[in-house]
Amino acid sequence: METTERDVEAAPARNPAWSRDELILALDLYFLNPASPPGKQSQEVIELSRLLNRMGRALGVHGLGDFRNPNGVYMKMMNFRRFDPAYTGQGRVGLTRGNKDEQVVWNEFAGDRPRLAKLAAAIRAAVERDADELVELSIDDEGMEAPEGRVLTRLHRVRERNQKLVEQRKTKALREKGALTCEVCEFDYEKRYGKRGYGFIEAHHTRALASLPENGMTKLEDLALVCANCHRMIHAQKPWLSIEELRATLR
Repeated sequence: METTERDVEAAPARNPAWSRDELILALDLYFLNPASPPGKQSQEVIELSRLLNRMGRALGVHGLGDFRNPNGVYMKMMNFRRFDPAYTGQGRVGLTRGNKDEQVVWNEFAGDRPRLAKLAAAIRAAVERDADELVELSIDDEGMEAPEGRVLTRLHRVRERNQKLVEQRKTKALREKGALTCEVCEFDYEKRYGKRGYGFIEAHHTRALASLPENGMTKLEDLALVCANCHRMIHAQKPWLSIEELRATLR
């Protein structure tokens, strides 16, 4: 049957699907006590609801008035129960209405609780302390989102673009080596392009994303100087490559 303009206008709006970052936080809360997860009115659920709303605003995600409210957070935790053998082994089912990414996140983290807790803590810290930085990067066009999720990917790239720190890193390289060369392929923009290439090179943040928000600071040694090609190759696919791994591919 043909859809009319009136049908489209009358279609109810929906909140966006839960992102990987949000599911990681919800699963982390679930595992605090999987036998009896915190209820809809618990402080833990209310606090996560507030955090998710703040994260949504920082990332430019818009929802309805009930966006990630405590009831929705609680229901999402209950969605994970359908994958939990400790629950389903008793002949129970759990809430089945969810999205396919829930099982992806469950399969990745259910057997690695320490990694889940570390990543959830890093996302929380990034949102609570670095929300203003996350807002700064409204368009992200440099390769793939990292497996750690959108929040830490965005924070990673914001810090790669910290001009003050990048200039300090360039000055250090010029003082030590006398030139700005790519730490992967040794490309030198000035040698190739003359005056137009003087002082040009990109910075790549080398620390693991889950450790970025530990103290909110980026040190000079956390930045590697790379050409644009190598930088794009680092971020081109999941998982991202380290400087050493990309350098090895060129050998």
